[in-house]
Amino acid sequence: MTTEQIFGNRLVAYQYAFQSRAVRLLGDEEPPVGAHLVTPWRGFAHHGVYLGEGRVIHYNARVYRLNRRPVEETGMAGFAEGRPVFIVDHAESAFEPAEVIRRARSRLGEDRYHLIENNCEHLVEWCLHGVARSFQVESALDFPQRAGEWWLRKLFGLVCWSFGIKPAPAGAWEKSSAALPASRTGGPRRAPSALS
Repeated sequence: MTTEQIFGNRLVAYQYAFQSRAVRLLGDEEPPVGAHLVTPWRGFAHHGVYLGEGRVIHYNARVYRLNRRPVEETGMAGFAEGRPVFIVDHAESAFEPAEVIRRARSRLGEDRYHLIENNCEHLVEWCLHGVARSFQVESALDFPQRAGEWWLRKLFGLVCWSFGIKPAPAGAWEKSSAALPASRTGGPRRAPSALS
């Protein structure tokens, strides 16, 4: 099974967000201490920090469960619950593995899970980089804007087609105004406006 088959569209979000990170399937080897672990869940990816000796710290408050659970230290089997586990390789980390573990353990028992503002990915990013951030949440919140822009482009194309107008390709105005010669005042020449 490939990474794309397991993670589907969520992997696209990771590849977009983690320009300096690679996601790889954890084989039989033990992950390095302080590693960022991720496993696919229903509609999202679940994150944890590897402590060594088969132990993981994670926010064990999965969305589809009715009971919320705090930040916990569990075994690898409890973290994955039968699903494949991946390692997110970070090109850089703000902290050494011992500090990542200390930071993760400092949050044990915390029971302030919030899907948008304080989830398992926020926890791991804070442990590794000192910034609580969730790329999954950011991607999900950006989706309405991206979908709206896509529909507007389609609608504009349809209107242009109905009037027999060929719309300019994306970025055409920037390219054409850069090609205009400089004005006599020395500044860049502007494209003509409707008022001139």
